[in-house]
Amino acid sequence: MNTLSLVMRNITRRKGRFIFTLLGIAIGMAAFVALLALGGGMRAEIRNQAQAMGANLIVTPTDWCTFDQISIFTGEPLPASLSSEVLDEIRDIEGIFVAPYLTQASAIDMTPVAVIGIEVETMKEFSQWEMAEGQYFSTDADRSVVLGASIANQFDLGLGQEVIIRGESFPIVGVLEPVDNLDDLGVYLPIPVVQEAFEIDDNISYIGVQVENIENVESYRAAILDRVNVAVSSDEQLLESVLAILGSVEVTLQAVAAISLVAASFGIVNTMMTAIYERRREIGILRSIGSKRADIFKIFMLESAIYGLLGGVIGSAVGVLVSLFAAPTIMAGFDQIMKGASLEASIEPMTIVTAIGLSIAIAVVAGLYPAWKASNLTPVEAISYE
Repeated sequence: MNTLSLVMRNITRRKGRFIFTLLGIAIGMAAFVALLALGGGMRAEIRNQAQAMGANLIVTPTDWCTFDQISIFTGEPLPASLSSEVLDEIRDIEGIFVAPYLTQASAIDMTPVAVIGIEVETMKEFSQWEMAEGQYFSTDADRSVVLGASIANQFDLGLGQEVIIRGESFPIVGVLEPVDNLDDLGVYLPIPVVQEAFEIDDNISYIGVQVENIENVESYRAAILDRVNVAVSSDEQLLESVLAILGSVEVTLQAVAAISLVAASFGIVNTMMTAIYERRREIGILRSIGSKRADIFKIFMLESAIYGLLGGVIGSAVGVLVSLFAAPTIMAGFDQIMKGASLEASIEPMTIVTAIGLSIAIAVVAGLYPAWKASNLTPVEAISYE
């Protein structure tokens, strides 16, 4: 009988113990893989949302905190703190194209929605919008509403119907083509109309800036800061802020999964130590017929590695399935953070390879002491054990 056959016979000798030890590793690895896959999907979707925004620079008030800036990506209403004078000063800079936003909170059928004030012609060019039905605004004085595609579908709204904002009814004149980002979730009106409805002075929330030469984005940023007292962040900087927060959440969740892996490693230690006492006579026979300590050590280490390999493979497969089926459920919560997002698990081959490798490594480390203990039994004390 070769070594591998002996090892497989040994670890499956007690089928119940084998299954439960294997489950301990597999469950920990499944949680680890599922969290990595869903975390990767979240990161990919956040990047898609940031790229879809179309702005290279974001101009905000200086007193906004990081969470206020992140709210630009998450679709939350924001305070109106930038004056029209700031907008005019920035517009005078050559080589940039600016689009102001005024975002306020409202509701449709008791469900919160974002009312977004825009400059009519500016925004159509800035975001490259197309109409799915109806017509776009004709002037910045139009007292009517254009809906994003998702809002229209969610509330079954269309042409000829009305939306009530701050007690006033606004007719729906158009619905935008779906663009698969936050634009799909907006209730759009011209900025002057929103300012009047919400009793806001001649202010806006923030400004999106497109630059002619992306390689000189820092020069444009410096030019804006030289003219007005504002905060200017690149889309990449805001993206990194969002990803940093997401990363801290991921680390916490992965730490929880790691605890289950550590617990599983103690299960391996317990299983292997029990096997030593059950197989003392067998170890003694192997030593008496010429097996060296290194041979005994190798047998027990191989058993641990097989636990890790099988647990890693099974756990990875379960983790992938969990991430695929759990994504729609988790999406309900993720959509509250990243409105308009479409979460899908991101399963990279390297993630699977890493997970299986980690599982084997944990199992091998867990098996070191039992293997050392077994290899140090002398033939006499092993055979004489009752």
